[in-house]
Amino acid sequence: MSEMSPASTLARYEVVAFRLAEQDFCIDINVVREIRGWSPPTVLPNAPFHVKGVINLRGAVVPVVDLAKRLGLGDTKPTDRNVIIIVMLGKQTIGLVADVVSDILAIAEEQIKPVPEIAGEQARELVTNVITLDDGRMLRKVDLSRVLAGPQAHGGLIRTSGVT
Repeated sequence: MSEMSPASTLARYEVVAFRLAEQDFCIDINVVREIRGWSPPTVLPNAPFHVKGVINLRGAVVPVVDLAKRLGLGDTKPTDRNVIIIVMLGKQTIGLVADVVSDILAIAEEQIKPVPEIAGEQARELVTNVITLDDGRMLRKVDLSRVLAGPQAHGGLIRTSGVT
């Protein structure tokens, strides 16, 4: 078994790859706390359009977000095969509905490409990069801080008061 050189170690980082609406996405592994099986959330009245409800996570009330719906890919109709990816953004814990978690991948810097300008400003606001894989797949790297925060006009989940 060969060891990686310090230079190659610095040029790689890990992501959690998952599927939404038959599309491949990923998020930085550093925000992921756990991956849970599907459990129906308790619906909250007047919640943002993409919030399915809340679950009890070891005594903490955690909002569950339909990430596919938030990204404009349609409403997820969860089954027992879906998972909830528990992430930590700042001090807030959030659950993300995914069809399946497919991989944990080490990504080299040269695999990370910018989102083409033709994709439009809103797409580039939510998806920061496209990652090309050796098997021909392309992952869209989601910026959860933008997807879940954002201005209230965008239906954001996390509210930041007094911060610009």
